[in-house]
Amino acid sequence: MGHLFIIHTMNDQLQRFVFDGTDIRGELVRLDQSYQDTLAAHQYPEVVARLLGELLSAVVLLSATLKFEGTLVLQARSQGQIPIIMAEATSDHKIRAIAREADDANSSDFQTLLTDGQLSITIDPRHGKRYQGIVSLDGDNLSQCIENYFKQSEQLSTRVWLASDGKTASGMLLQELPASDDITHEQRIISWEHATKLAETITANEIQSLSFERILFRLFHQEQVRLFEPDTLSFQCSCSQTRTLDALRTLGQQELNNIIEELGSIDINCEFCHQHYQFDGDDVGNLFDHKLH
Repeated sequence: MGHLFIIHTMNDQLQRFVFDGTDIRGELVRLDQSYQDTLAAHQYPEVVARLLGELLSAVVLLSATLKFEGTLVLQARSQGQIPIIMAEATSDHKIRAIAREADDANSSDFQTLLTDGQLSITIDPRHGKRYQGIVSLDGDNLSQCIENYFKQSEQLSTRVWLASDGKTASGMLLQELPASDDITHEQRIISWEHATKLAETITANEIQSLSFERILFRLFHQEQVRLFEPDTLSFQCSCSQTRTLDALRTLGQQELNNIIEELGSIDINCEFCHQHYQFDGDDVGNLFDHKLH
């Protein structure tokens, strides 16, 4: 392997790598504390916690393939045991996730959990237009469904491996880069087939337990693989008092005053982190007087 950076830790990190002499890039992710922080405010069934881990790993891997400032969101809706599950990652490597109405989920079968489901991938840049793509959840697991999305959208060839055990969540992505002038179409095909064939030998246990450097040596020790400095990931909810007030503003002053008259205050709990926000008549008055932003 060529030009390796020394990796001091593998927890809550995203590791980019490229294959020199090819049009192929890769990403590895390992989530420990950030995954546990995501789960901490909830009591999810084990199968839900595991799927949330896979979704978190996937959204981090996909966000790493984009050059933008903003948020990428993966959301699945279904008629199965998990009606709604979603994860998001920001361009500055903050993550969060949630599942709703899934307290009774208990199946180990992906299609039972997400029966007749759809997966949406939403790119929400800070500057520019929002984009959303949707694919049916027809695969046997989340990895297959994400790969199907890239096939159907005719984007760059992409393969994804995901693993989660409720404590640690991990993943690997391989993706073709846009064609370069010095590599022929035939060479691109051969390189892609070779890299993915090697990657397919990885096991869930290996992707969860081995260091990034060891994974890459195990899979690609005969290739010229170059690593970049890893990025650190952390759980962070994007809720705030200001954003909550902005959402309340859409209800109108009269409606908010009616709620306060009936209940004494407006109480809101963030679903992601369980942060509690409470607003009274003065807050509402200031909101519509444009004193609080």
